[in-house]
Amino acid sequence: MFTVMLDFLKTYKSYDPAAKSLWEIAILYPGPKAIFLHRCANFLYSHRLFFLARLVAEISRCLTGIEIHPGATIGRRLVIDHGMGVVIGETAEVGDDCIIFHGVTLGGVKFDPVKRHPTVGNKVMIGAGAKVLGPVLLGDGCRIGANAVVFTDVAPHVVVLGPPSSVLDRK
Repeated sequence: MFTVMLDFLKTYKSYDPAAKSLWEIAILYPGPKAIFLHRCANFLYSHRLFFLARLVAEISRCLTGIEIHPGATIGRRLVIDHGMGVVIGETAEVGDDCIIFHGVTLGGVKFDPVKRHPTVGNKVMIGAGAKVLGPVLLGDGCRIGANAVVFTDVAPHVVVLGPPSSVLDRK
């Protein structure tokens, strides 16, 4: 368990040049706290202790601004950078070695008790403000740009860009 946590913190440090130490990341960064508390909530959820699981998830949301449903499946070494406003729904699955930036939603588009949230492959990057909605698959190694809205499957190693910006005439 200790080596898994150490590996996780080292991964965070490799992504963030501003991080000065593993202690700083473990104690002060919201992403690792949210992941740790999610692991606790997910354990309770998998043992059908739904109320306690949701309580831990609510405490995590209050502490970090990151909302991960206890039923969501999170892979190893997920980095949630500047995580405020991240929402990961109940049936979402996130692979290993992914990075998610602030304001990302992995959400559903219906209320039926079925698979209704995205499945994210390994080594996927999801940019700030992106919304991935419905039971779509993001293939391994794909990159979702900032503010992109994704409703369909994305093939592996593809880049999806958000709404294009443009410079208006100054007149």
